Amino acid sequence: MRLIKAIVEEGSITRAMDVLFLSQSALSYQLKEAELQIGTKLFFRVNKKLVLTPAGKKLYSTATRVLAELDETEEEIRRMMDGESGTIRISTECYTSYHWLPPVLKKFKSEFPNVEIEIVFEATHHPIEKLLAGELDLAITSNPEHPEQIEFIQLFSDEMLAVVSDQHPWAKREYVVSEDFQDVTLIIHSLPLDTVSIFRTQLTPKGLHPKKLIILPLTEASIELVKANMGVIVLANWAMKPYINGQVKVVRINPDGFFRQQYIARMRNRKYPVYFDYFIRFLREELRINAETETLQ
Repeated sequence: MRLIKAIVEEGSITRAMDVLFLSQSALSYQLKEAELQIGTKLFFRVNKKLVLTPAGKKLYSTATRVLAELDETEEEIRRMMDGESGTIRISTECYTSYHWLPPVLKKFKSEFPNVEIEIVFEATHHPIEKLLAGELDLAITSNPEHPEQIEFIQLFSDEMLAVVSDQHPWAKREYVVSEDFQDVTLIIHSLPLDTVSIFRTQLTPKGLHPKKLIILPLTEASIELVKANMGVIVLANWAMKPYINGQVKVVRINPDGFFRQQYIARMRNRKYPVYFDYFIRFLREELRINAETETLQ
């Protein structure tokens, strides 16, 4: 519709090209595609000029009306977005997840400058509890608890891998299984154990427990212990990328891998302002990009 409208109102293909930022070949191709979709010619070519056919006149009339309405709607949405104000309180069950947020915040603030994003760090590791208590608006989690009260929107799936020293017995193995964790010192970020994905899905259901447990909330410090062959840690593929070098190795968990589904959680019975939907969309886009670009090969 915009193509037809530009050709008619600009009076020539050359000026329509400038308005639509298309090359002549691209414009000609799109016009041909439009005529194929409609099933008939939209222009007669008379003395090197384009003159609307009856079908073209009908389409131009419709385009004038519909595009004006679309443009008006887009402007109304823009005004609505600019005028929206409020706060989004968000947290996640893992500190390493916070590196996702800055690109999302930058993009979101450009669209909703009057909406504040409050990262509730003290809710980390217990986001669902805080969501249920009304202390959060959104929670990032891999544990879909209380589904009758909470809506879980899929974000992406990441693979969890074991990180070990190059001197560790696992370093040359293609993969390990749940039972292998009984013989190692496992480093985790925090308690309780049911918030740790390897325990929640791989160890606890089988009644398994590592030989020794080290609780260390800092990934950098944990990696140093791994380098010293003092334990192993399980991290998402994207989270461990900055730390992989000749001193540490990654090992798959299970023959087909161990994957964790990430969700954005929100209350089912709550009516959220429209900017929440935009924030979730921006977050999903950013996480998809992270998953595609930061996955270890």
